Amino acid sequence: MKVHLIAIGGSAMHNMALALHHKGFEVSGSDDAIFEPSKSRLDSHGLLPDKMGWFTNKIHNDLDAIILGMHARIDNPELLRAQELNIPIFSYPEYIYEQSKTKKRVVIGGSHGKTSITAMVLHVLNYMQLDCDFMVGAQLEGFDTMVKLTKEAPIIILEGDEYLSSPIDRRPKFHWYKPHIAVLSGIAWDHINVFPTFENYVEQFRIFKEDVKEVLIYCETDEVLSKLANEKSKCRLKAYATPSHEIENGVSYLVDDNERIPLMVFGEHNLQNMNAARLVCQEVGVNKEQFYEAIQSFKGASKRLELVRKNTKSAMYKDFAHSPSKLKATSTAMKKQFANRELIACMELHTFSSLNKAFLKEYKGCMDTPDEAIVFFSKKAIEHKKLEEISINEVHKAFDRKDLKVFTNTDELEAYLISNDWQNKNLLMMSSGNFDGMDFDDFSSELFS
Repeated sequence: MKVHLIAIGGSAMHNMALALHHKGFEVSGSDDAIFEPSKSRLDSHGLLPDKMGWFTNKIHNDLDAIILGMHARIDNPELLRAQELNIPIFSYPEYIYEQSKTKKRVVIGGSHGKTSITAMVLHVLNYMQLDCDFMVGAQLEGFDTMVKLTKEAPIIILEGDEYLSSPIDRRPKFHWYKPHIAVLSGIAWDHINVFPTFENYVEQFRIFKEDVKEVLIYCETDEVLSKLANEKSKCRLKAYATPSHEIENGVSYLVDDNERIPLMVFGEHNLQNMNAARLVCQEVGVNKEQFYEAIQSFKGASKRLELVRKNTKSAMYKDFAHSPSKLKATSTAMKKQFANRELIACMELHTFSSLNKAFLKEYKGCMDTPDEAIVFFSKKAIEHKKLEEISINEVHKAFDRKDLKVFTNTDELEAYLISNDWQNKNLLMMSSGNFDGMDFDDFSSELFS
């Protein structure tokens, strides 16, 4: 098979390229900019384009398929050429489905926790040496790529994102996967630029549920989700909630029939995620005892309550949290885990939704748990996304916390944090971006020097 990836440098797309290369496909691609680690990883397999940019001569009738990444625009020259030549064009999720039609498909969806649940399932299956294909949204310890596509594996574990499939396919990605086994972790409005109302957003999960062939595993503590799950259904339902647990000397333990299972991750949201992962593993042949044995060594996915640096009196963590529900869950987890330390939590408004004036009000109360709360946003990011300007006063009003600190300059934010006395304090940095170019490793070394 000869495939060409338009926008090959993306986080998901370059992993797709590597997976298809490992499968024996002849892979080519283009992009107008490729950054690390995609650049080095593509280069090490001979897949890095010679030049940056779009070249119509790369599109020819010898190609069996075009895979179109979200980064490409609808007027992309290579896309237009492929359409002219009638070469089959697939979105990323559509091609994943094409490569997994004969497999049992396990799809983890929901507004939060998707990556963590998927990572937990993969960790356990890898520990048990059970072969599976997969696609996950973060780099995991012990895995070379975020995508694996083979002929042999009988099942595939897929993180099911509800965002758009491609520039020319406005369907949510997870509508493509047609799962046998599905998870829905929760429903909390996001992607306002695509789903303008909460009702419209919820409907996407209803459509997903209707395609589930065997069993839907869902979080029963989410009222909206629980109601949706219990609508007339052709699949089995399995509900989960937060399992019994304890925190002792900074370690979280699962408690089951007087057995205490020590964990390397923490937070009630992660324990909920773990319960979902346990039920998934049960469906694919892993019993409870095997799951508990394996999960003890799970360290978490990249940027999911990931430790950056610590000393005896303080620590800095980073997390992908950016939506209101994620911010609340993550900061609450940190505060409970380190109850004897003050928590300074800083989040970045970075996504289309978070920088949208109409959505800002959804953040009310989500940063109430930390002892000190900070919000950062870049005016450049607002300009880049071509959104209406927001003011510091509007951010203050939206979060509804009188002592909230708001920064719009990275240097000023860093200077403020460095000026703090970090005795018995933790720092939590939450963003889907990087605070306009902040180097966490360098910054943390200065912070805790």
